[in-house]
Amino acid sequence: MYLKRVLSLGILLMIIVGICNQDKAVSLDKTTKQTIQSMSQGRPVEEDSTSTSDESELTPMVASQTKFGLKLFQTIIEQEPSANTLISPLSVGVALSMLYNGAEGVTQKELANLLEVMDSSIEEVNQSNKSLMETLENSDSEVVAIANSIWTQSGFPIQSSFIQTNQNFYDAKIQELDFAQPQAIDTINSWVATNTQNKITQIIDNISPNQALFLINAVYFKGQWQNKFDPEQTTEQEFYLSNGSTIEHPMMSNFASYQYYENPTLQVINLPYGSGNLGMNVYLPKENSNLNQFFSQLTQENLNSWQQQMRFKEGNFKMPRFDQEYEADLNSVLQQLGASSMFNSSQANFAALSEESVAVDTVKHKAVIEVNEEGTEAAATTSIGIRTTSVETPFNMIVNRPFFYTIQDRETGAILFMGTVQNPQS
Repeated sequence: MYLKRVLSLGILLMIIVGICNQDKAVSLDKTTKQTIQSMSQGRPVEEDSTSTSDESELTPMVASQTKFGLKLFQTIIEQEPSANTLISPLSVGVALSMLYNGAEGVTQKELANLLEVMDSSIEEVNQSNKSLMETLENSDSEVVAIANSIWTQSGFPIQSSFIQTNQNFYDAKIQELDFAQPQAIDTINSWVATNTQNKITQIIDNISPNQALFLINAVYFKGQWQNKFDPEQTTEQEFYLSNGSTIEHPMMSNFASYQYYENPTLQVINLPYGSGNLGMNVYLPKENSNLNQFFSQLTQENLNSWQQQMRFKEGNFKMPRFDQEYEADLNSVLQQLGASSMFNSSQANFAALSEESVAVDTVKHKAVIEVNEEGTEAAATTSIGIRTTSVETPFNMIVNRPFFYTIQDRETGAILFMGTVQNPQS
C-alpha cells in the first residue's frame, strides 16, 4: 500500500556544459523546455557551537552562491511565473566554476560577474568550492553526493593546467572518448546513472560532429525527516491554485515542534533531515498575499532575517506530497544574465582550456524531486524537548496553496536546492 511507505525526499540534479569547436560553430540552442527553477538564500545566521573552523572560509562562497542563485531564480520566474520550479545553485555554480578555470579575457570577466566572485581569485574560488563540497558530503551520512566529470573527444588538446585544477579541486573524472562511436553516449550516460542512483539515466541523446568535450556535474540528495508524518493522517484535501481553482490532493499532517517564524504576510518552517544538519525550509505566503508578492521580497537580507527569527514552537503542519521532473537548456537565461561571449563563436575565450578555439554549445539542467511517505521510520529519531515547557499557542500552517522551498545545510548555510510548487500534481 502506498500509505505504508516511509516518508523520504530524494532530489537529483544534473548540469552539463557542452563545448564545441568554433571552427564548426553550432547555432545556439534557445529552446527553453521548461524554465528552470528556484533560487538561493543566505546562510542561516544562527550561532552554532558545533560549527567547524572551516566555516569562516566557506562563508564568502556561500554568499556568492546566494547572490548568483537569486539572480538565476528571478530570471527564470520572469519567464514562466506560473510554473513549478527547481534549481540547485550549488550544482550550477560548481559546473560553471569548473568552466571558469578555462576562461580568459572578457569571457572570464563575464563568468566572474555571473558567479558573483569578482572580488575573489580563481584559486580562492576553487579552494572554497572544494571545502564546501567536502563539508556538504560529510554533513549527513549518505545524504549528499557530488560528482564531476570531463569527457573529451579523443585527440582534442586540453591544457594540462585545466585538467589538473579540475582534478585537484573538483575531483573530476577525466576521460577521452571517440565521440563518433555509438557507445560514447552510453558510457557518459552510464556515469550519470551511477552517480544519481539511477534516478537520471540519460543526459545525452546525441553528439554532434564538432563536439569537443562535455563537462558534467551531478548532485544527489536523499533524506528522511526527523519528525514523523503518520501515514494514517494523510488525507485528500483541497489545494488552491494561483488561478483560483482547486484540486484534491494528498496532504501529509503532523503536530510537532519545529523551528518556525511568521509575520503578517508569511509563514516559514524548517523540516530537519537525519541528524539535523540538512533541512527543508518551506515558505508559505499567507492568504492575504501570494508567491508573486513573496518573490518581490526575496532578497538575501530578508532570507537571513526570517531565519534569524525562527524559534522552536509546537504546531500543526500540513504539506502536500509531490514529485516533479525538470529539464531545461539554460543558454538563454545565462546570456540574459550577462554571460554571452562564451556562447559566441567569435568572442568566446577559453585559451586556458584548449589551444584550439572553442565555445559553449549548451548548458543543460535536469532535476527530479520526490516528497512522499514510505513508512514510519523517518521520524524515529525525533528528539525535541520543547513540548513540556512551551506555553505558546500552537501555530497552524496548512500548505494548501503555492509555496517556495529550499534544501539547506545548517552548518555552512549553503542551499543545495530550491523550488516552487504551484501545482503538486503537475
